[in-house]
Amino acid sequence: MSRRSVTAGGGFVVGRPTAPAGRHLGAKRRNAALLYTAITLSIVILAGLAFTAVQLMRLQGNIVTEPLNLNTDQADALPVDLSSDPLQILVLGTDTRTGQDAQYGGEDLSAGSGNSDVMMLVHLSADRERVSVISFPRDLLVPIPECYDPKTETVHPAQELGQVNGALGSGGPGCTVATINDITGLQIDHFMMADFDAVKELSDTLGGVDVCVNEPVDDPYSGLQLPAGVSNIEGEQALAFLRTRHGFGDGGDAGRIRAQQSFLASMARKIREEGTLGNLPKVYKIAETITKNLTVDEELADIPSLLKIADRLKDVDLSKVKFITAPIKPYELDPNRLVLDEEKAQPLFEALAEDRPIGEKGPTPSAEPSGSPTTTETTEPVDPSLQFDPGAIPLTVTNASGTPGRDEDISDVLIDLGYVQAQPGAAVEESPTTQIFYGSGYKAVADAVASELGVAGVQVLPSAAVIGVSVEIGQNFTSGDKLGPQGDLDSDFSGQTADQVTCQS
Repeated sequence: MSRRSVTAGGGFVVGRPTAPAGRHLGAKRRNAALLYTAITLSIVILAGLAFTAVQLMRLQGNIVTEPLNLNTDQADALPVDLSSDPLQILVLGTDTRTGQDAQYGGEDLSAGSGNSDVMMLVHLSADRERVSVISFPRDLLVPIPECYDPKTETVHPAQELGQVNGALGSGGPGCTVATINDITGLQIDHFMMADFDAVKELSDTLGGVDVCVNEPVDDPYSGLQLPAGVSNIEGEQALAFLRTRHGFGDGGDAGRIRAQQSFLASMARKIREEGTLGNLPKVYKIAETITKNLTVDEELADIPSLLKIADRLKDVDLSKVKFITAPIKPYELDPNRLVLDEEKAQPLFEALAEDRPIGEKGPTPSAEPSGSPTTTETTEPVDPSLQFDPGAIPLTVTNASGTPGRDEDISDVLIDLGYVQAQPGAAVEESPTTQIFYGSGYKAVADAVASELGVAGVQVLPSAAVIGVSVEIGQNFTSGDKLGPQGDLDSDFSGQTADQVTCQS
């Protein structure tokens, strides 16, 4: 046929060749299919957005808020950008026993907000490279400022010295914020407070957290029951692990803080290894668990803000996550009580205020020109042999590495260093990390041996069962004469980094 078509009136028009009827039908079908696909995708997207909005509203509705600062003489911290500014967040764990928590001793053991079982000041650096977590012992004696409780319109008078965990009872977390502000010289930006249920449910959501103990634990006070070695704990046992005072150390707060730091470090490793913070469904599930048991200040009471904080944490190197116990010393008027060691604490709090790495030394002043020779200072440690005779030290090396012969290898290393009494000990169960135990009067020796073998200070522990020093070679020391780098926690402070596995004694 020519390039002309017959019109309805019998004339001719010039145009494109007429397409077969089937071709028109196919095109219409394709266009309809595309349209249906576009509509379907739009519906799915809109439904997803609606679901997300509903879920965010649900999370938002879980959160309880309280004022950030209850001291009328202190100014609140200036607003901060949660994505890019240095942040100071006070994290509190309350022992309030109302509701479901009444099973932990009855409501008569706590009133109102209860006491703060856990007090950790979390510092997030502006460069997103460092996280510092400062633990305050719950029994620490500190000045507590006057606090106003807006719920009861009660003014709680200032206390010259009171237990820091009791500040929570003077109106709520805002009084604890005011107290920590006073003793640190900082301005806390936000707080988060959780109760007993938060620990149980979060550990369940994560599928448990690995913890390590050197001996079996059976503590009737907290209910903690663990065999020696590594256990995966969740729910009630996770809560008992964090609460126990009689299970670890000498029954004081130091042992409990060490266990709390170890638990959080293990949790951080698990979250990093499993890529949890990059898994949105898992993040949502965690957020739901946390928000059901969370009280925050008004400025932090929205889900996007909490997600911004989570985003800042997801890429931090675990060796740069430091858990530190605030420096303390016995109270002069009562050696059984504790106060801040201000001389050691001041550089710590100044580093936080200035957003500097903890333990960073300032620049060394240049020497003035002089006609006389100058003495060069050295940063090398004093030779331990000047402090004691290595040959007189009872020293045992046990193998918990799972690699045969490591006790003999390290005994030979120590003998070459002058510890001629070093010898392999009886076989022990495998342990994930290398530890050094010392008996009464041998701490300086244990520290020197740790330095020689590259063992971190957090792994040097007292033991009533040891005479002299005992080195336990763990699974992290299966070869070589010296351990590699393990975090970079300044030796002036007690604590650990999140990449270090620690066991409780």
